[in-house]
Amino acid sequence: MSERLIRSDAGGVCTLTLNRPEKLNALDTAAFEALDAQLAALEADDSIGCVVLRGAGRGFCAGADLNDIGDASGRPSRFKSDVIARLARLEKPVIAAVHGVCFTGGLELALACDFILADATAKFADTHGKWGLVASWGMSQRLPRRIGLPAAKRMMMTARVVEAAEAEELGLVDLLAGAGGLDALVAGFAAELLANSAFTNAANKRLLIETEGLPLAEGLAHEQDRHPGRAPDWRERIDRFRRG
Repeated sequence: MSERLIRSDAGGVCTLTLNRPEKLNALDTAAFEALDAQLAALEADDSIGCVVLRGAGRGFCAGADLNDIGDASGRPSRFKSDVIARLARLEKPVIAAVHGVCFTGGLELALACDFILADATAKFADTHGKWGLVASWGMSQRLPRRIGLPAAKRMMMTARVVEAAEAEELGLVDLLAGAGGLDALVAGFAAELLANSAFTNAANKRLLIETEGLPLAEGLAHEQDRHPGRAPDWRERIDRFRRG
């Protein structure tokens, strides 16, 4: 069995590459076990300020491995959805770098990331209905929050393929590169994230997660009650600005 997930670190960026290109990176239990292990390591790794999730070969991810449906290898029934939730909660900015197909379970994986960057080859779809399946990894909750309820209904109830340009118009894709330009786009965006305080990025992400859906007054109160203070290097950052 090939290594399902390859990790490489450089300059504060951790790149996790889904590595099953002969199956368009279809997600089986082994892939989730590998992702869960890497997320556990990243939660305790202060040297990493940004995570990039991408796919090897011709596409990002074709979705769940249909031959693996119902097989959790002794894991709890919610294991796979819990791993995706763990990805969503990771207190570091996470970028999904999408080329080629990003279908169904692969789309649910991308939606758990903070940002979706893509190139012109990217194609998105929710094909659960094609197979008589119902999403359980977050599609019904994360997709409408990202693109709105009517657009989410269209995708979920037709299984139609959304091309890259339309995905950008819908707000599914944050930034879109031309064919061959994804690496440069991801590198530039990751550099913008890393230029800011990792402490602040983590705090912002945590507050956004904790207050999603709250009325404004409750959200403001939560922000004050859960305010984490300043980053350890805040004086250094301001002094650097003053020195010009």
